[in-house]
Amino acid sequence: MEYSPSPPPLFKQGPSAFARLIFFVVLAIALLISDARFSTLEIVRGILGAGLYPLQRAALVPRDIFMGAADLAVTSATLRSENAKLKQKNLELSVKANDVAQLSVENEHLRALLNLQSRASTDETPAEIQYDTRDPFTQKVVIGKGAQQNIQDGAPVVTEDGVIGQVTRVFPLQSEVTLLTDKDQAVPVQISRTGLRSVIYGTPKGDTLDLRFLPISADVQAGDELVTSGLDGIYLPGLPVAKVLRVDKQADTAFARVVCVPIAAVRGARQLLVLHYNVNTPPNPIEVEAAAAKEAKENKGKKKPAAKAAGASGASAASASASAPVAASPAAATSVPASAGKPAAAKPASGAATAPKHSKKAHMPKPTLSVGATR
Repeated sequence: MEYSPSPPPLFKQGPSAFARLIFFVVLAIALLISDARFSTLEIVRGILGAGLYPLQRAALVPRDIFMGAADLAVTSATLRSENAKLKQKNLELSVKANDVAQLSVENEHLRALLNLQSRASTDETPAEIQYDTRDPFTQKVVIGKGAQQNIQDGAPVVTEDGVIGQVTRVFPLQSEVTLLTDKDQAVPVQISRTGLRSVIYGTPKGDTLDLRFLPISADVQAGDELVTSGLDGIYLPGLPVAKVLRVDKQADTAFARVVCVPIAAVRGARQLLVLHYNVNTPPNPIEVEAAAAKEAKENKGKKKPAAKAAGASGASAASASASAPVAASPAAATSVPASAGKPAAAKPASGAATAPKHSKKAHMPKPTLSVGATR
């Protein structure tokens, strides 16, 4: 019996395994490039996220049961101590709230007195962190509020201590929040003590922050508090962000290396607030000028055909006015002989202009009367 290297026709299963591997690899690369460049799979991702939401909630049920049991196991002494701390903090916050209300009234009065623009309004949406993302190289979490709860892409996320991140992707029922310590996250800040503005970035390790582009001569000290500057129109100004941990100034570099730590517990937060910051800023003058120039150009293009039509109508009116005296002059010439008792050929077409010289002898009417009769 001879051995055949190829399987019998009954067991053939289409293309070879290597050809299928090449096909799926090329397909995966094409989908990755198209999604990274043009976001072609964003709609598919949203549909899958909405469809898998019940399964995700079902998978979180054991964790919720375990955490509920752990909460029930807390002793009464711990609850009493926490209750006392919360009462003390509530008293402090009530005093600060009264001060803030008085300062807000004074601020509005001063802005009205100086004719300044009113400050932007802010709305908050409470949310809760459901789980961390599966990517170990990013600092991201998923919260349980989405587009149906008016969560917007790019909205800042804060806790009672300060900023912890920003919404970077919105689904119908969930949203993805990039934490402040992520290596791709940047927040414009300023130093509270000096007012110096800069930008703070996350680090690859995810435990510290890096304040970049500060010259060596900048007045920065360890312990300085960094707050949001509000110049980007996304973060509300004055939100606590980080505190300076260490300042390294080397002579061979143009910028100082400033290491900071976040004020809020970025990884320890569970409940948070999503801010909706409505900025009352005037439009960009460059964009306004560009729009005005474009509109003027379009209006100029529309006026050219109208000018041509107006020129044609003016020419026809001029020809009509030029022909009107020619028609009126024979009428004037015929009316003159009728009153003077002379033949019509005795007066030419221009007799209306010479009629005043013979008005005493021939008792001719004024040319204006004869012209007015023809009109």
